[in-house]
Amino acid sequence: MDTLTPAEVARLLGTSPNRVRQLLRDRKLMAVPGSGNGKIPAEFLQDGAVLKHLPGLLTVLQDGGFTDEEAFDWLFREDESLPGTPVQALRDNRHTEVTRRAQALAL
Repeated sequence: MDTLTPAEVARLLGTSPNRVRQLLRDRKLMAVPGSGNGKIPAEFLQDGAVLKHLPGLLTVLQDGGFTDEEAFDWLFREDESLPGTPVQALRDNRHTEVTRRAQALAL
C-alpha cells in the first residue's frame, strides 16, 4: 500500500498540512491506524481531491461502531462480490453498494 505524509497530501490537494490534519481530526480522511496520522493511503485521493464519498462512508462506519482499525481493515479487505476492495469500489464510483454494505454491517 502506498502511503503519503500529511505534507505530501497537502501538496496534492493544494492546501496546507494543517488543513490535512484537520481533515483527519474531522474524520473526513483516515490515516493508517497506529501511524500517528503520519501515513495516509494514496488510494484515498483521486484527481487532486479526497475520494468523493470517503468522508460519508467513514461516518457510516464510525456510527456503526467500527473502531479505526476495523474500519481500515474493512476498507482494504478483498470482497469477491464487489469485486475488489471497498476503497477500489469508491474509486470506481460504486459508492452506493459500498455504503449499503457498511450500513448492513452496522446492524
